[in-house]
Amino acid sequence: MTSVATALALVAGLFLAMVALVELGRRIGLKRKVEGLATVEAAVFGLMALLIAFTFGSAAVRFETRRNLIVEEANDIGTAYLRLDLLPAVAQPKLRDAFRRYVDARLEVYRKFPDINAAKAELSRTADLQKEIWEGAVAACRESDSQASTLLLLPALNAMIDITTTRTVAMQTHQPAVIFLMLALVMLACSLLAGFGMAGGAARSWLHVVCFAAVLAIAYSVILDLEYPRVGVIRIDWMDQILRDVRSSLG
Repeated sequence: MTSVATALALVAGLFLAMVALVELGRRIGLKRKVEGLATVEAAVFGLMALLIAFTFGSAAVRFETRRNLIVEEANDIGTAYLRLDLLPAVAQPKLRDAFRRYVDARLEVYRKFPDINAAKAELSRTADLQKEIWEGAVAACRESDSQASTLLLLPALNAMIDITTTRTVAMQTHQPAVIFLMLALVMLACSLLAGFGMAGGAARSWLHVVCFAAVLAIAYSVILDLEYPRVGVIRIDWMDQILRDVRSSLG
C-alpha cells in the first residue's frame, strides 16, 4: 500500500469511527437522560478547536519553511556555481562537472521519498560530492593569484553545503505523534458527545452526522498532508522544479 493510500485509509477510518460514535452517543442519550452536560461538552469541544488550530498552524508554518528552503538552496547553488568563474580556467571544468552531479544527487534525495533508505543513500552521495567540491575549490583557490576567489567562492560553497543540513532537519521535524493521537481521540470523544446531544430529537439527521464527521476528517487529513508534504495528497514536490531549472542552467 502506498503512503497516499495509507493516509486516505487512516482518514476514512477516522470518519467511519466518528459516524459510529455519533450514533452510539445518540443511542446512549435516548436511554439515559442526563442534564447539565453543557459545561463538559463546551470544554471538550473547546479543547478540540484548540488542538486543531495549534496543529494546523504549526504544520502550515513548517510547510512554508520547507518551500522557502528549496528556493534558498537553489539560490545558494546558483551563486556558488557562478563564482567558479573566479577560479583559474584549468580548474573549472572538473568542478562544474561535480556541481552537475551534485544537483542531480540533491534532486534524487527527495525523489526517493518515501523510501527512507534510498533517500539516505543519496544523502551519503551528496556528502561525498560536497567533500569533492570543497577540496577541489580550496586547492584551486590556493593556486589562484586572486584573493577574491577565496573571499567570494568559499563562503558561497559553505552556504550551499550548510543548507543541505537545514533542509534535512526541516524534513525530519514534525509534531510529536502523541499530538496527532490526542487530536484523533478528542475528535472521537466529541463525536460521542455530539451524538449524545442529538438524542433530544425524535429522528436522527444523517446529513448533520455525515457533515460533522466529514469536516473533522478533512481537517485532520489536511493537517497530516501539511506535516508530511512528500507523502500525502498536498505535495511540495512541484517546488523541486526550481532545482531542476538550476540543473538545466548548469549545462
